[in-house]
Amino acid sequence: WRQYEEFFPALNESRIDQCRLCHEENEILPEGFSSEDVHVKANLSCAACHGGSSESDDGEIAMSSKNKFIGVPAKKNIPLICGKCHSNIDYMRIYQPRIATDQTAQYYKSVHGKMLANGDNNVADCSSCHTAHSILRVKDPRSTVYHLNVPGTCNKCHGDKELMNNYGLNANEYDEYSQSVHGQALLERRDIGAPACNDCHGNHGATPPGYESVSHVCGMCHVNNEDYFKSSIMFTAFEKNDYHSCEQCHGYHKILKPSDDMIGSGEKSFCIKCHTPNDKGYKTGVMINESLVGLASIYDSAKVEMNEVQKIGMNDVEIGFALQEANQKLIESRTLVHTFDYEKISAKIAEGDSLVNTALNIAKSQSEEYESRKMGFIYSLMGILLFVAGIYLKLKVGK
Repeated sequence: WRQYEEFFPALNESRIDQCRLCHEENEILPEGFSSEDVHVKANLSCAACHGGSSESDDGEIAMSSKNKFIGVPAKKNIPLICGKCHSNIDYMRIYQPRIATDQTAQYYKSVHGKMLANGDNNVADCSSCHTAHSILRVKDPRSTVYHLNVPGTCNKCHGDKELMNNYGLNANEYDEYSQSVHGQALLERRDIGAPACNDCHGNHGATPPGYESVSHVCGMCHVNNEDYFKSSIMFTAFEKNDYHSCEQCHGYHKILKPSDDMIGSGEKSFCIKCHTPNDKGYKTGVMINESLVGLASIYDSAKVEMNEVQKIGMNDVEIGFALQEANQKLIESRTLVHTFDYEKISAKIAEGDSLVNTALNIAKSQSEEYESRKMGFIYSLMGILLFVAGIYLKLKVGK
């Protein structure tokens, strides 16, 4: 960034920031200014970004061209101003040794950066996401780039229908995302492990994933699904037809919770969009669906039986363990759907069936034992009553 040193003022780290003192005294601090800003806390002066001298209390001197005062930076220069520090590994090591120092380079490879470089001032720059005067640490819940707040930050632009119309883009991504499994986990359950916009599109290098990269993006979390799909016969077919692998069936922003109905021949099936009743793929999908539905059905039945065992106060521990393992097999079977290999899926389902049957047999034996104990109790109670009655009669006759 040495080529910009002449244009941009030198970094000023004066602890006495006359710029701020003057603006505070005259109550003309910038809109949104926060004393919690990371730069304020690091004692960086206003001059670091705006130029001028922060050491002089004379406005004319402080904001003179001699002191390289630039005022409000031109939008096209904002990434360069931020990069003056954030691209300097020696400087950033003082404050954040682990922070990446290629954000500016990434930005200019993003859709936003490329368009800004071409003169489009409507696209996002650094301040659009981080703000200008209230930049907080990414782990601070108040930060505009805190994980829970990222979708709302992106939506400031991408939810603006008039702005998005200029680029031929939709403005409903946030609405769709909020209905997805990811959005519900993040926005409703506050699960910071759920993906936000930047987990798929990137941060500073934000770009829509292409068909060749989307499976890698999804695979960052869904590792087994990606591996299975890449080893399947469908992977080659998808590439040949320029399909976007994962989202061809699961969608983009509105990724709903998957169900067994997504495969097979039902109305919600994605198989029937390409396959016809006479081809092998269609028949395979039907068999896979029937197997999954079958295991899920007997698993639910076994859970009902376990609840009955619990109600009568019998031992349900072994049943619970068996069903826990069976549920894992059901999950694994559903994951194996991405192999599109019926033999592999049916083998895993068979393991689940065996565990469910074990649970059902234990439940049956517990119910039978309960009935046996109940009858034993009744017989014992009748014996006691007869004994008491006998004593009573004996005492009565004795009188």
